Amino acid sequence: MEVFSPSRIQLSIFSFVVLLSTIAWSASAANSAHNTFFHCLVNHSEPSHPITSAIFTPNNASFSSVLEAYVRNLRFNTSTTPKPFLIVTALHVSHIQASIICAQKYNLQMKIRSGGHDYEGVSYVAKVPFFILDMFNLRTIEVDIHTETAWVQAGATLGEVYYRIGEKSEIHGFPAGVCPTIGVGGHISGGGYGNMMRKYGLSVDNVVDAKMVDVQGRLLDRKSMGEDLFWAITGGGGSSFGVVLAYKIKLVRVPKIVTVFNVQRTLEQNATDIVYKWQHVAPTIDNNLFIRLILDVVNGTENGTKTVRASFIALFLGDSKSLVSLLNEKFPQLGLKQSDCIETSWLRSVLFWTDINITAPVEILLDRQPQSPLNYLKRKSDYVQKPISKDGFEGIWKKMIELKDTLFQFNPYGGRMAEIPSTATPFPHRAGNLWKLQYQANWKQAGKEVTNHYINLTRILHNYMTPFVSKNPREAFYNYQDLDLGINHNGHKSNAEGKVYGVKYFKDNFNRLVEIKTKVDPHNFFRNEQSIPTSPHGKWKNNAFTENLYTTSFDIFM
Repeated sequence: MEVFSPSRIQLSIFSFVVLLSTIAWSASAANSAHNTFFHCLVNHSEPSHPITSAIFTPNNASFSSVLEAYVRNLRFNTSTTPKPFLIVTALHVSHIQASIICAQKYNLQMKIRSGGHDYEGVSYVAKVPFFILDMFNLRTIEVDIHTETAWVQAGATLGEVYYRIGEKSEIHGFPAGVCPTIGVGGHISGGGYGNMMRKYGLSVDNVVDAKMVDVQGRLLDRKSMGEDLFWAITGGGGSSFGVVLAYKIKLVRVPKIVTVFNVQRTLEQNATDIVYKWQHVAPTIDNNLFIRLILDVVNGTENGTKTVRASFIALFLGDSKSLVSLLNEKFPQLGLKQSDCIETSWLRSVLFWTDINITAPVEILLDRQPQSPLNYLKRKSDYVQKPISKDGFEGIWKKMIELKDTLFQFNPYGGRMAEIPSTATPFPHRAGNLWKLQYQANWKQAGKEVTNHYINLTRILHNYMTPFVSKNPREAFYNYQDLDLGINHNGHKSNAEGKVYGVKYFKDNFNRLVEIKTKVDPHNFFRNEQSIPTSPHGKWKNNAFTENLYTTSFDIFM
């Protein structure tokens, strides 16, 4: 039995006291820094637009509700999820400017959130001390039907945009996502797609101007920022280059009557042959038609058996009679009937696509909270460039049934998507792609073990699909952010780390994005776990804050 001498005991007590003192000093220093930052924000905001009412700290009773209001993935709303030390819910552009200036002055990490739909929580979670610049109050929408354009602030949701367009016209729309609670800022800056992309391209293909605040705190428009920076924030992710305040979008024409349907077939109902035909038809058919395919595992007809269900969900910019005639000619395997079709307005078709009763008041699009309960979730993406054989699909069905709790979403390309050059915007996935593939896992239970289980299911399925998808690089969609593809610690290896995921998201456009980033944000202030890095030959300077804190583990994101 070891005997401790009085001197060793005294030394241990002394070490413990020193440790406690160090912890207390660190906490005190952090609180002091945060208080100094708070005062900096107040001092840099315009007296006519005071910032104090826009600032929330953990001492505010409503801090948690403000933080959680735009968390859309329950994986990042747990007791162990790192929380910001402060949230700025900007009410005026001067609040954005103050946040940028003061964060740089005190070496603080700033996360920028518009709608909170990023799959990996990158806009509101970090492993370093951070604050959130929350854009949800900046959601003004100004529609000008005469010029067929609209100025839309970054904090607006897609549902609000669609509703305001519908207020002014029943023959105008905008090609963007089908989920009405997605925030405009992240959606458009990362590319933005929806069920009119085969007709009109991506959201960024229909952006004509923008307003953003740069690293110097300057409010810029397209003319003053220049074409390079404008190009970068229309598909390259705005949060790597500045804070996008608003986009000027070009409205598109839609007919007064559109048609939607959701036709489901299981393997026992010949789904294999129908899916095989879908991959040849969906990317080449009339550009007015978009047929999404969802594949999931459901109970079979016999007790205890499982099967794969294929759901064909469509938007057709025309009447049902024309649609049935078109599919009877081009896609008879689906067996579409007139009774499967619903004719409605373009605005109400948004309700159908987001599983809201199509007869519900359209004002439901103004609801900023999702209609469905939130889930824990994981997403991944791929691009398919060559048709998959029937044997290939049979193998996929077998793997899906084995895993059970995953599903696929296939979104067809072609049409306008194949006509726009791959360098027109940072989004490079144009001609040559048949469809984009999303992997999904959704679950309700909390806990690290169950989370790891479901995340692993998506990784297994993603690995299984390797022979069927794009190669060199294996492409991915930036708006389906996936930290499995790589994490940037924003230290000396930032450029090398950024290239790992950057070429998958942006292919050859990555190099141009790096050049622009190095020019407009040389010290890498606008950074996150998958931001565009600066050039290794640029002016980026390391600092102790970044180097020390970014070497910590990023397990919180996994």
